[in-house]
Amino acid sequence: MKVTVDTAVCADHGQCIFSAPKVFQFDDDGRLVWEPAPDESLRASVEEAADVCPVQAIRVDD
Repeated sequence: MKVTVDTAVCADHGQCIFSAPKVFQFDDDGRLVWEPAPDESLRASVEEAADVCPVQAIRVDD
């Protein structure tokens, strides 16, 4: 699984962090960071994170 975030669109709302905290986090500067190739066992939470993103900045590919 490959996770990409369009940083030009992402507004750092952080909704993804609630859905998939093992994949998405804020760094010390308050910017979103993520694991670009998380374990397949996290797919459901990553897909939920993409669904709840208010600006639809998250893409999940195989």
